[in-house]
Amino acid sequence: MSSIKQLLSGGARQFGMLFALLALVIFFQIATGGRVLTPSNAQNLLNGNSYILILAIGMVLVIIAGHIDLSVGSVAAVTGIIVAIAIRDWGIPWWLGILLGLCVGAVIGAWQGWWVAYVGIPGFITTLAGMMLFRGLNQFIGKSNTVPVPQELQTLGGGYLPEWGPNTGLNNSTLLLGVLAIAAVVWSELRRRASARKLGAEPVPTSVAVTRVVLFSAVIAYLTYLYGSGRVGTSFPVPALVLVLLVVVYQFVASRTITGRHVYAVGGNRAAAALSGVNIKRTNFFVMMNMSILASLAGMIFIGRSTASGPFDGNMWELDAIAAVFIGGAAVSGGVGTVVGSVIGGLVMAVLNNGLQLMGVGSDLTQIIKGLVLLAAVAFDVYNKVQGRPSIIALIFPSRRDKGTGAVTGADDARPEVPVEAGATAAKG
Repeated sequence: MSSIKQLLSGGARQFGMLFALLALVIFFQIATGGRVLTPSNAQNLLNGNSYILILAIGMVLVIIAGHIDLSVGSVAAVTGIIVAIAIRDWGIPWWLGILLGLCVGAVIGAWQGWWVAYVGIPGFITTLAGMMLFRGLNQFIGKSNTVPVPQELQTLGGGYLPEWGPNTGLNNSTLLLGVLAIAAVVWSELRRRASARKLGAEPVPTSVAVTRVVLFSAVIAYLTYLYGSGRVGTSFPVPALVLVLLVVVYQFVASRTITGRHVYAVGGNRAAAALSGVNIKRTNFFVMMNMSILASLAGMIFIGRSTASGPFDGNMWELDAIAAVFIGGAAVSGGVGTVVGSVIGGLVMAVLNNGLQLMGVGSDLTQIIKGLVLLAAVAFDVYNKVQGRPSIIALIFPSRRDKGTGAVTGADDARPEVPVEAGATAAKG
């Protein structure tokens, strides 16, 4: 048992959501007669859900900070119609259209962030107003019409990595991506062992480390084969590559930067964060603005996949993104969550949708099952907290635990009765 815990970096329970995802894949693979783990279905799974997973990356930071954003679908929709019209009617190149879309998202995010951070209106109310405002703006600008987008934007939203080089039997771009991912796993393990020695700790036995690297590498190798062996012209999806890059960047920001620590501090205990010198206004402004920028990116990826922008784009996206975050282990009260966990939660929902669809289950029953899964995930998290146990996300990612006490940082801290203004800061010491 000790070796198993070392192999899984602290115990099998840490990988609860990963095991749940794997169990779903295996169940649907059997139930559908092997139709889940095929190259075309795996490619469609990422192509069709990347925009929701991108929204989940931004939403987890919003929820960690103690807010909620109900406007992301409408922000994505209004960005999509502006970009589509700008490229079609103004004659601007596609890459300038993408930059325009990101700027639109930044302006909208600054607008909503100002109301939340500096006026003090709760994020729920601000973004509820934004949901209606930007939905109406989408239909006003586009006159409720469908506007097509150019091929380059279609590649961003639904394209595949290109083929090049000798015939290896796999798409060489996907193969290269898999090799780089395996190299990253090896490097990460070596870095972990070097860090342990530097801190005077005893690294895990070499056999355990090697087994861990082999297991992760085998999974990556299989996924490389799965995505690289599809029909000619297909490979690892371009929007999925964008997603991977965003996960790497935002996981680093959330776990290794001052900005990320401030987001956790504000959500975990706002009064204590203010007394420690955290600029709460700036942090709240950042998470709201960042969310809208990612929503604009998700909107452009969606219109690229659907080849056009329409008046009904973005409907209910915010609910899917919020569900992904909570299934991924974020705490309702804020202060707890990770980018990777939220993406895993989104993949759980994506596999659930995909598997039920392949089984021929109707949309009504699918919605019922998704609702029960979300309720069960949050109920399990709440139960663990009542029992004094760490939340799901703390089991999966122990790095969010306080190294001195083993407590989950910001998860269940008592909130002091110190009245602190919403945007106040205090000098250290």
